[in-house]
Amino acid sequence: MLASTLRWLLGAVVPAAFFAVLVHRSDARREPRWLVVTTFVLGSLAALLALLIVGRAAALTGLDVRVSAAGETGALVFLFFVVAPAQEAGKVAAAWPAFLSRHFDEPYDGVVYASASALGFAAVEDGYVLHAHPTGWIWIARTLLSLPAHVFFACLWGYALGRAKASKTRLPVFPPAFLAAIALHGLYAHFVYGRGPGALLGVTPLLAVMGLVTWLLARDLRTRGESFLPPSSSSRLSRLSAMAQPPSLSAVRSALRRADEPLKVRWILLGAMVTIGAMVVGLGAGVGAAHAMHIDLSLVDEHAVSDAAPALLLGVGLLASFPTSGWLVARASGVRTLLEPALACVLALLVTLVALGFAAPFTLVFALAISPIAWVLACAGAWVGREA
Repeated sequence: MLASTLRWLLGAVVPAAFFAVLVHRSDARREPRWLVVTTFVLGSLAALLALLIVGRAAALTGLDVRVSAAGETGALVFLFFVVAPAQEAGKVAAAWPAFLSRHFDEPYDGVVYASASALGFAAVEDGYVLHAHPTGWIWIARTLLSLPAHVFFACLWGYALGRAKASKTRLPVFPPAFLAAIALHGLYAHFVYGRGPGALLGVTPLLAVMGLVTWLLARDLRTRGESFLPPSSSSRLSRLSAMAQPPSLSAVRSALRRADEPLKVRWILLGAMVTIGAMVVGLGAGVGAAHAMHIDLSLVDEHAVSDAAPALLLGVGLLASFPTSGWLVARASGVRTLLEPALACVLALLVTLVALGFAAPFTLVFALAISPIAWVLACAGAWVGREA
């Protein structure tokens, strides 16, 4: 009994511990700690309401997030149209009072209050999940994997709120960011809660990209907030800027815009073929590595982590093909922007998704999940390979 109680308390304690770190590192002169704590509490209450709504919807429709209970289509419909919208809307509602307050006075506050709301939400949801599943290490792994994802999804629309504060406009930025958070939330939850334990291995690259994107969004808001701060307050940012860092979001956005020269359509088409060819080579390299290691890929099964692990070889080979193809397209075309390599990657991914939809529909969800990662990797390769 004691072990069971400690188990579900773990789900609440871990997000609360991260929240304590967030409060400790926040500047009380810039973000009043009472408002950050209030947002955390409101996020917890929003989680209770979301759990009630999702439970009621499940009882009325007979749907479930688990593929084994509702089938592939039923689980995806339930995730994208009930679970993800209810949870993200609850987190937004919890952060909205802070956004409307006079204390929301600089762009970076969007990430702070969104994170506080997400951590409060995760504390209740994770505790509930572990209470409902008192045995099995896989459920502890699922709640631990869902925690950073909750924060990331919230940071997407929190970034939009921060941008709105900086630009004095709300509608143009927030709706697409909120819809993107719902879509990514649905895909991620499908792998973490909807499929077998082996599918958890598929979210490891997603977590890495989430961490990088969250850091870039926070850095962009800090940069935008320099004009809101006295000169002495930006010393830390200046020290960070002196270090070698990835390009800023503004630099990437500028590189994705059309330059003075016309768009090179032929390189978009050729780049798409190069990307598809690199994908085939990457998969072939993964198969070759598995053969060299005497691994039988036909035995891969998502219902056990050990049986699904060999699929990582294919995933690594496939993902490695995108920065390579982006670099090749940028070098061969001699472009100074990222537009042609980025559009080439989009075209290649669309062709691949359409082909998978006809040939192997069950793999379409996996392909959709890695598509954003693939595009980011292709742009990163093109950034290195483009002309200065």
